[in-house]
Amino acid sequence: MKKEFYNVIGVMSGTSLDGVDLAHIEFEIKQNQWSFKILESETVPYNSNWVNQLKTAVDFSKENLEILNRNYTQLLSKIIVDFIEKHQIINLDAVCSHGHTILHQPQNGFTLQIGNLPEIATLTQQKVVCDFRVQDVQLGGQGAPLVPIGDRILFSKYDYCMNLGGFSNVSFEENNQRIAFDISPVNTVLNFYANQLGLNYDDKGQISKTGKINTELLNELNAFEFYQKKHPKSLGFEFVKESVLPLIEQFNIPIEDKLHTFTEHIAGQTALALPTKKGSLLITGGGAYNDFLLSRIQHFLPEMKLIIPESKILEFKEALIFALLGVLKLRDEINVLRSVTGAKEDHSSGYIYP
Repeated sequence: MKKEFYNVIGVMSGTSLDGVDLAHIEFEIKQNQWSFKILESETVPYNSNWVNQLKTAVDFSKENLEILNRNYTQLLSKIIVDFIEKHQIINLDAVCSHGHTILHQPQNGFTLQIGNLPEIATLTQQKVVCDFRVQDVQLGGQGAPLVPIGDRILFSKYDYCMNLGGFSNVSFEENNQRIAFDISPVNTVLNFYANQLGLNYDDKGQISKTGKINTELLNELNAFEFYQKKHPKSLGFEFVKESVLPLIEQFNIPIEDKLHTFTEHIAGQTALALPTKKGSLLITGGGAYNDFLLSRIQHFLPEMKLIIPESKILEFKEALIFALLGVLKLRDEINVLRSVTGAKEDHSSGYIYP
């Protein structure tokens, strides 16, 4: 008989590089209904050396990637152990960890999340469920987004669930299937230009707001082939590095205008991505703090109710859902949907390291 109660930690590191999110979560399942409590939660920021390595790793050789993977697995293990000790967490069923995406090329049958080496179980002295994307890519899927099954199980009362992180993604029900896909880059680009001004990010979009729209740049951004593709589809940092930033850099305009124009691009693409333009839209991720971006999304979707949840869900929703993916894997239940990723079949993805 399967358990009804699970005590786990979810661990997530996103492409916006603000740090490692950890959430200690209790899940309960009764009569096929899941409920959860987020107990302790924390974001452990990366130091500048790690930010630089993770930013530039897309260009590393195979050998250097292997070294990075080993070092990052040690770093992640220490962060997890420190979190467990700090909060005196006992009797864990598992640590469920996403790792950090360095390369994502599903079209080439390849995706790499570092920090998922088997040593993580030895170093943390815990059962670890991790590396959730690889199997899906092997089955012909995009390996992303993986969060939608959690949206269906835990947040079904909302018409749309959208995360505004390094990239934006959305999920929703259509013809009794969960549909989800990446929409556009978000903080990977906005933070890049905020960094040029000596800031970690553009607080509440205040700098973007002072800029002007460059119509020519906006039109060229909107013309990228990715936006014409049907789902399933996903984005990696390669798209930003090879396509988006080189295009923006062709325009000799103030950074404020680049930020404003890209914010308008995000908002416009968000509206285009949603099949119906009214209902309720749950927004999570760092971009939910960008008031200017939210105001532009609302401008393009005047009949949509934008919902920002309480701070623990807002900040730790992805850690929460990867914890759920880990629990589903422990139960040998489906945690990746073919309707979302385009894989050959629904499946139970991830590795369990005892």
